[in-house]
Amino acid sequence: MMHSTQIKATDLTPMPWKNGGGVTREVAVWPVGAGLDAFIWRISLAEVAQSGPFSRFAGIDRILVLIDGHGMELADTHGDSTLLQQPGELLCFAGEAEIVSTLHHGTTHDFNLMWRRDQANGHVEIITTSQSMALAAGTHVLHAVSSAIDIQLSTTETKRLAAGDSLILNTEKPQAISIQKAESGLLIHAQITSK
Repeated sequence: MMHSTQIKATDLTPMPWKNGGGVTREVAVWPVGAGLDAFIWRISLAEVAQSGPFSRFAGIDRILVLIDGHGMELADTHGDSTLLQQPGELLCFAGEAEIVSTLHHGTTHDFNLMWRRDQANGHVEIITTSQSMALAAGTHVLHAVSSAIDIQLSTTETKRLAAGDSLILNTEKPQAISIQKAESGLLIHAQITSK
C-alpha cells in the first residue's frame, strides 16, 4: 500500500536558515514537526541571495541540487570547490563541513535533502525523461522543478505537480509508478530509507 501527500509551492512558509544567512522553506520533515536539531531527515527549498557560509549540522549528510539561478560555487576549508551552474547539478557533503557559497550571477534557489547518517540513508536522482519507475520500500519525494509533471500512481490515480510542487510517497513494499513530463521539465527524486 502507498500513501501520497501533495505539497503545493504556495503552501510553503519561509523561515530563516539555522545561521540566519538566508531563507528556506520546509517541504517535509521526519518526525513530523521536528526542529533543526531533532529531525531524522528533512527536505527544504532554499533561497541563496548573497554569498556566505552555510549552516552546519553535526551528524548530518546533505545533498544540494541547484534548481534555479546561474552560478553558485561551494568551497570547503580544504580548498575543494564545486561550481553549480545548471538546474539539476548537485553536490553531496557532510553537514559538519564548513561550506562557503559564492554567487556569480545573482540569487539562486536549491533543493536540499538532509538525513541523520546513523539513522537513515538518502539518495537523489535527477529525472529528465518520461519513464516508468520502480520505487523501493521507504519514503520518496518527487519535486517538479520547471514545469507541470504528471505522476501516475495506479491505473486510477494520477497526480499533477505544477512547477515548485512536491509529492511525498510512503510505501511499505516496492511500487511501480509512471512519470509523464514536458520536454523541458526537470524532476528531482529523493529517496530516504531507515537503517
